[in-house]
Amino acid sequence: MKIIYGSGNKNKLQEVKDFFNNNKIEVELLSLDDIGFTEDIVENGKTFEENSLIKARTIKKYCDIKGIKEIIITDDAGLCVDALYGRPGVYSARYAGDHAPQEVTINKLLQEMKDVPEDKRTAKFVCVLTAIMPDGELIVSEGETKGRIALTPGVMGKLTFGPVFISDDYGKIMNELSPEELKHTHREKALIQLLDKIM
Repeated sequence: MKIIYGSGNKNKLQEVKDFFNNNKIEVELLSLDDIGFTEDIVENGKTFEENSLIKARTIKKYCDIKGIKEIIITDDAGLCVDALYGRPGVYSARYAGDHAPQEVTINKLLQEMKDVPEDKRTAKFVCVLTAIMPDGELIVSEGETKGRIALTPGVMGKLTFGPVFISDDYGKIMNELSPEELKHTHREKALIQLLDKIM
């Protein structure tokens, strides 16, 4: 089985490949580069579901033109903080401006939450996956990692909000989780749910 995963993010693609390998699922995972997709996708949806669907439909249109008939999976993910009424949400990647340094993004979040007490700092990472089957059928799944926002940042790393998100599953800052622990995230939960529906 071949699956096109609608991303150019190498870390994300590796995470998905590892998921399939660890679960002994034989899948040839194709990236956007592999199918020659170079278009800019305007993610102007107001929800994770809308953005994931926008990506999926844009890639599907390209595949139809090129005669590519594979399963397409796209995602949208971000951090939702209860005290901030769900923000940054779909704007997580550009919360402090496009390409803002991680430290700037973290400082903005902590500044907005400076008066929020520890018991009110609940938050969650959300990942929504959309699959478009070769016949056009749409399948959607969602995974969550619940936790809370730390008072001060921990280790900086590849996850934008990883230095300040304490996972309920492990009681540790996200960026301090081991590679094995990081496998069990919102994306993995969404993938498990999605595969139950398409396989």
